[in-house]
Amino acid sequence: MSVLPRVLRQALGWAHAHRSGFVLPPDVLEPHTEVNRTLKPLGELAQLCTTICRSTTPGTPEHGTAGDLLTFAWDQVRAGDLLLELLRGEPFAAYPYEIYAAFAGYGLRNEGFERLAGTLSATRGWAHTEQHANRELGLINSERRVGTAPHADAGAVLARTWLGGLSEPWMFEGPSGYALTHTVFHITDWCCVPERMPADIDAYLRAWLPPWVDGCLESRQWDLTGELLAVAAALPGPPPTALLDAAWPALAAAQAPSGAVPETGPLISPAQASQPEVAPPGDAGLEPDPYPFLACYHSTLVTAFAAALSLKRLTAHRADAATADTGAAV
Repeated sequence: MSVLPRVLRQALGWAHAHRSGFVLPPDVLEPHTEVNRTLKPLGELAQLCTTICRSTTPGTPEHGTAGDLLTFAWDQVRAGDLLLELLRGEPFAAYPYEIYAAFAGYGLRNEGFERLAGTLSATRGWAHTEQHANRELGLINSERRVGTAPHADAGAVLARTWLGGLSEPWMFEGPSGYALTHTVFHITDWCCVPERMPADIDAYLRAWLPPWVDGCLESRQWDLTGELLAVAAALPGPPPTALLDAAWPALAAAQAPSGAVPETGPLISPAQASQPEVAPPGDAGLEPDPYPFLACYHSTLVTAFAAALSLKRLTAHRADAATADTGAAV
């Protein structure tokens, strides 16, 4: 656990120093704009910082940095007005709704967006949009956050997922791994409501997360490792301390001095990079960054997200254990 405060602080510091990478372009509403390079990173910044804020103590530097990043992201979407324009232009699309729900999870609201969303979510077309089960769970969780009635039963949708079916653990690989982690994120409201996790899934994950994490570390899949450690920290009941204590030093070793964590592959030092990213203007003194923004922003945010969750769960668990030991000794 000793590495977690540093990992969290440095990953959030990297995100704060590289805010320019999340800035939306002036033509963000145009059809030719690539959502995966513009709105997707910003939405992920909002979502993961929402959980970090909910998992850290007000007044701490980590809580403050995550809150500053949320404020920045909310300003980028013009306090929700930009998302309202997106929803008007693409009423059949779920992504404006899900991005808005990330902010709603922290209490940031836009009355116009919610009025239109309420109308759209009551349509037959909304209820029958065809999508993968774990993506549908994401929409159901977004509906809960926004305050509209879920369009489908979460339990029935969960049963159709790779994780909900308790698939053979040896069939775990990259795509199923990400489907699994996001299924957990959606059913637990991004790891903040672990009691929503069914008991059979909890037992399945406790049994198989250790070998899956080992495999991801061995194959240097740093992003997926971070997501699996977030899942481990979202299990109801006592956290899997042996797994978290063993895995975090290995993931921490993948973090560059700048705070960045690559998604996959061998680690690159700033000295080895042929064209390292330089510190943003006005931020002299920052460590040079060996990874392009799009190759590390998600894994760096995921590392901060998982570190905040793990630190919260482990700290609470060990405090409870110490209290119990003290009581037993009296």
